[in-house]
Amino acid sequence: MVREAQRVWKTDIGKNAAPASDELLAAAAKHGINLDAAKPGMCFHEHYHPAEYTTETKQVLVSDADAALAVNEAKYRWVEKRVMVKEPSFRMEEVPAQYEWVEEKVVDEPAHTIWKKGEGPIQKIDEATGEIMCLVEVPATYKTLRKRVEKSAATTRRIEIPAEYETVKVRELVADASESKREIPATYKTVEITKKISDNEFLWHEVHDMSESRQTRTGNKICLTEIPAEYKTVTRKVVKTPATTRKVEIPAETKTMKVRKMMSEPQEKRIAIPAEYKTITERQLEKEGFMEWRSILCKTNMTDARITQIQEALARAGYNPGPIDGVVGAETIAAVNAFQKAKGLPVDRYLNIQTLDALGVAAK
Repeated sequence: MVREAQRVWKTDIGKNAAPASDELLAAAAKHGINLDAAKPGMCFHEHYHPAEYTTETKQVLVSDADAALAVNEAKYRWVEKRVMVKEPSFRMEEVPAQYEWVEEKVVDEPAHTIWKKGEGPIQKIDEATGEIMCLVEVPATYKTLRKRVEKSAATTRRIEIPAEYETVKVRELVADASESKREIPATYKTVEITKKISDNEFLWHEVHDMSESRQTRTGNKICLTEIPAEYKTVTRKVVKTPATTRKVEIPAETKTMKVRKMMSEPQEKRIAIPAEYKTITERQLEKEGFMEWRSILCKTNMTDARITQIQEALARAGYNPGPIDGVVGAETIAAVNAFQKAKGLPVDRYLNIQTLDALGVAAK
C-alpha cells in the first residue's frame, strides 16, 4: 500500500470541490451534525431562521402624579434699631526684651589623663619589648566668657477697643410666607411595542431531509468524501534461511624444546640485628611565646616616698626588700619577684600595677 484511504470534508461532493474550513465544520457540529457518525457520500446544508416578533399594546406613564404649590409671600414693616457695626476687639502691643552683659568662667579643656612614653623602667629583661607608657594627669584649663544674657523676656500687652453702634432702619417680619398645595394625577398613554418571541438560529440538515424550505438555506454545504488507498506491486528480497555458524577443528602444532623447571621454591631467612640506642637531651616547648601590655610604675610616678611604701609593704608581708631607703635595688626586686610568684601575679623585672594593688600601695 502506497497511501492509506482518507476521509475529507469538502464544500461539495465533486472531486474538485474545495476543502471545508475548520470554522464551517465547527458551525455544523455546534448546530446539530454529528461529524464522527457521518459516512462517505453524505452532504449537509445550513439553514437560517430569523428571529420572530409580535406587536402588543401597553399603557405607559407619561407624567407622574404631582402637586402644584401656591406661595403666599411674607409681610414686613420698617422700624428703627440700634445695631452694632463693629464688635469690641483688642490689639496687642509688643514690649521688647531687655539684656545685660555678664562674665562667666567656663572649662576650656577638662582634666584628663594621657599616655606618655616613660623614660625607663626599673630594669629591663630580655623577654620584654622595652616600650613603656605612663598614664599622666593633665589638669583642667579655664577661660572667661563675656556674654549678653536676657534680663527680662519680651512680652506683649493687650489694649481693649470698644464696640461701635449705629441707628438704622430695618425691615422687620410681620407674617411668615405660606404655601397652598393642589394634587395633580398621573397621566398615561397607550402605545404599541414589538416583542421578540424567538431568537434567530442556524440549523444543519442532511441534503435529503426536506423538513426545511430551500429559501432558508444559507449556501453553506459540507460533504464527506473518501479517497481510496493506493497500492503498488514491488519485488523484494527476503531471508529464506537465517545465517548460522559451524565449528571446524584445526589440529594443534607441537615442537620439542628445552625449558627451565623449578625444583624447590625460594625461602626467606630472618637474622636478628639488635637495636642501637643513644642518650640525648631534648628541649620541649611548654608554653608559646606572646606579647602583652602591662601597667607598670614608670619613672614619672616612681618617687622616693612611693618606693619606701613598697619596701615597707614587702617587709610587712614577710619578704626582705633590703634597706628601706626609697631606692630600688637588687634585694627589693628579688623580694618583689618572690611576692609575685607567691600571689600568682605576673613575674617580671618591673613594678607592675597589679603588684602595687596586692601590696596596698597607690600607683599615684
